[in-house]
Amino acid sequence: MAVKLVSVSPAQDELIDKAVALGDRYTKTLGLLTPPAYRKAAEDGGLLVAVEADEVLGYALFGLPKRSARIRLAHLCVAEEQRGRGIARQLVEGVKERYPQRLGIKAKCRRDYNLSGMWRSLGFIPDGEVRGRGRDGEILDGWWLDLGHPDLFTEMESDALLVVTVDHGVFADLRGLADTADAEESRALEAGWMADLVELAYTPQLVHEIRDLPDTAERQHQRAALTGLRKLSPASAAVDERSRELLQAAAQAMPALTVDAGLRVRLRYVAETSCAGLQVLATRDPLLSRLADVAWEVARVRVVSPSTVTLHVDELRQAQVYRPADLMGTEFRSGEVAPGAEDELVAFFHQSGGDDGSAFAERLRSLNEGAVAWRRELLRDGQGRPVALYAWALDGRTLVVPVLRTAGHPLEQTLARQLLFLIKRLGRDSGAEIIRISDPHPSEAARSAASDDGFFEHDGRLVALLVNVCGTAAEVEAVAGGLARELIVDTTELRPGMPAEVAAVVERAWWPAKVIDSKLPSFLVPIKPRWSSELFNVPAMLIPRSDVLGISREHVYYRSSGRRGESVPARLLWYVSEGNSPGEGQMVVGSSRLDEVLIDTPDTLFSKFEHLGVYGRAEVQEAADASGRAMALRFSDTEIFPKPVALRRLTSLAKELGLPLSLISLSKISNELFQAVYQEGHRTT
Repeated sequence: MAVKLVSVSPAQDELIDKAVALGDRYTKTLGLLTPPAYRKAAEDGGLLVAVEADEVLGYALFGLPKRSARIRLAHLCVAEEQRGRGIARQLVEGVKERYPQRLGIKAKCRRDYNLSGMWRSLGFIPDGEVRGRGRDGEILDGWWLDLGHPDLFTEMESDALLVVTVDHGVFADLRGLADTADAEESRALEAGWMADLVELAYTPQLVHEIRDLPDTAERQHQRAALTGLRKLSPASAAVDERSRELLQAAAQAMPALTVDAGLRVRLRYVAETSCAGLQVLATRDPLLSRLADVAWEVARVRVVSPSTVTLHVDELRQAQVYRPADLMGTEFRSGEVAPGAEDELVAFFHQSGGDDGSAFAERLRSLNEGAVAWRRELLRDGQGRPVALYAWALDGRTLVVPVLRTAGHPLEQTLARQLLFLIKRLGRDSGAEIIRISDPHPSEAARSAASDDGFFEHDGRLVALLVNVCGTAAEVEAVAGGLARELIVDTTELRPGMPAEVAAVVERAWWPAKVIDSKLPSFLVPIKPRWSSELFNVPAMLIPRSDVLGISREHVYYRSSGRRGESVPARLLWYVSEGNSPGEGQMVVGSSRLDEVLIDTPDTLFSKFEHLGVYGRAEVQEAADASGRAMALRFSDTEIFPKPVALRRLTSLAKELGLPLSLISLSKISNELFQAVYQEGHRTT
């Protein structure tokens, strides 16, 4: 028979009596609580019992103060013979489910009971300490379980360029009473010139380590010093899952590694940093540093020394702000806004002027009514928190976007850039030639990113042209000019032979336009199926990636360092050079824009570009040649062809044009061949 949770009412005398009897068995640890206290708790909705076969196996007795949003847990009791069945966890989860609007659960427990492991396993974190009122004056630890509601402090945006989590070793260097060896490296993080650049943050694991310090003075001093750092409260269930993933990966990567409590603590720092939405963890711990590759590959967290933070703050900041690799995972989920859910969204997305509060919710509701078939799309992160909201519909040849909002989130700028590209792809796929963002107050991140994508102000709205032409300057301008005349705006005059830099700007602003008679060069890049699957999902992966966000706008591909005439900017065609099985592969699957080419050591390239790609450090090292150097190709705005161009057809096109074709390594091709292959990949008949 399954254990059932029952919220006890005052009329359920038998259940109350059984709870009292169970509590009386453990008065030595729980303290004496009289029967009227149990009845009063039942009257107030604060007595939850676990029942099996009419027997009370455990109970939670708690208060619901009217002047506080906290739940005050007085007793959490499970019969000794029933322990180990997860009943305590069920009771805590039951309390959370019944009072989700409360901020969290507060409990106190004597330190000498040695129950910290239990509280931690239930998701509680240490929350101060007080001297007990008993004759022995024993210390009572405070414990806190956050229910995940944002507060004024956790939601404040940082003015610093970079937010960095620290482990206990670095924190002790900075704020401990005793001088530690080599602490100067950590103390550089708080140098005066760093004040506006870096903000330090801590996660629950740091609080646990402070709680476990045996020296009372040191413990109290460090706890007080936490006030100078940003507090992070990632969801404990997500942290548990990420910790398991990290432990499994660490054991596989380093078989000689001893799996013990120390390893779990270190991986917990990584998991909490990841689940809090940050990407940089500072440590001087040698073992944690050895786990750096695992931390990046599994959790997208850069484990670095304090000196790395101080020397490379700008690079680390860019890695944290723009993280397209994170969008390739499974944490983000998208779905249509359900009718009736509009009011929930008001708190998450910025509104201004007459568009705030209920007016914003009403405008969202109006998009679910009337003759226009609006699509209202909501993106949530791994914790279910709304992070982006947009709506769209096709009006003739115009894709209209009446709502485009991003919420405050570590990945907000990445999401904004990604959504703009997604909207352009929606427009192209729908046959639209103009995109109009009619939202009167789009998020600042989206507005800022829009200018880079060719959006311009028109009648108080952001507008972009979709010029679906792969042809000469005259052919591209003819279509763009026609659209511009409809809008009564001026457009750029294009001429044959325009410089590569100018053509690249035109092709981004009027995407998916391609100006073939410009000086923008084209290259064919052979790529193995493993990396085409990772980067483009072609061939398709066994575990499919979410199609919601599509291909990330920016990625990096590594190859040997030998120069083949590469120049930037340029266009790329991706040629899958072999198949996972006989008869597969050997086809051109898509095109991208080449933004940067860099040759250097694998470690240098990995440090510069790791936030963009799917490569680990070891895989970048594999790309290096005998010189010990590798080449990184940074590319963006990938288009996957609806119809891949098979090798036989590729060879035929080159032959028809009388052009040479090399498939052994990256090679420059004529723009005429690029045009022929591109048009073949988009052919519908």
